[in-house]
Amino acid sequence: MRERGLYSLTAMTLLHCGSFRLSLNRPLIMGIVNLTSDSFSGDGVGGGAAAAIAHAAAQRDAGADLLDLGAESSRPGAAPVPADVEIARLLPVLHVVRDWGLPISVDTAKPQVMRAAIDAGAAMINDILALQAPGALDVVAASDAAVCLMHMQGEPRTMQAHPHYTNVTQEVRDFLAARVAACAAVGIARERLLIDPGFGFGKTVEHNYTLLRELQRLGEVGVPVLAGLSRKSMLGAVTGQPNGVARVYASVAAAVLAVSRGAKIVRVHDVAATRDALAVFAAMNVAATEKGA
Repeated sequence: MRERGLYSLTAMTLLHCGSFRLSLNRPLIMGIVNLTSDSFSGDGVGGGAAAAIAHAAAQRDAGADLLDLGAESSRPGAAPVPADVEIARLLPVLHVVRDWGLPISVDTAKPQVMRAAIDAGAAMINDILALQAPGALDVVAASDAAVCLMHMQGEPRTMQAHPHYTNVTQEVRDFLAARVAACAAVGIARERLLIDPGFGFGKTVEHNYTLLRELQRLGEVGVPVLAGLSRKSMLGAVTGQPNGVARVYASVAAAVLAVSRGAKIVRVHDVAATRDALAVFAAMNVAATEKGA
């Protein structure tokens, strides 16, 4: 059994992630590794295994606690990729990075890809459809992999056309609670679950910032929250930065804000910058605790 994290581990603060037990007593950083050429963030490696492995190694060396491999773009307007193409992009990279001693997540919504990834050593499935595809629940239930359940209104090609909610936080919370219940019904333990509000997935700028401000409400679902805000258009909308690479500073600020509101994992492109910012945030909290003592 392998463990990562700086603090003592207890049953209430562990994420069961394949053979890993991840402490959630401090926020964890999930480093993004895009295997596509059409990533919105400008960091896709175009399907080349050698380039993807090098980028994954850089994310690891920068301090990532987990790596998230994605072989299909889910940016607004993205076209779907056949499962066999996704698997062909993914497996050569996964076969290398699975032996690095940290959990590997695979970002996919296809049960066929989930099964191939888990069989090849993935410790987590990160699903924008929250295991709603036929067969997805059964694939994960038959494994020991963790799963991140994300909220999305619509689907990638059209999700940003006309997002609409009466109460975005309540509706996202209720959806995620229902998906957690669906997982429980097929025997997926809560210790294996994460939830993600899906920033930018069928939400306006206002919806996104409402969710960020009210992120603690998602804690009512009873499983840890993962926040993925890195380099997204919601940041460009308020900073004026035109592309993903230019949104690094805003991304780091958003990650710290998400952690301040209860996120246990932040999914980021810029691992080193996020790590340093969270270290400062942690030091401030330690100083406040010591002063109170």
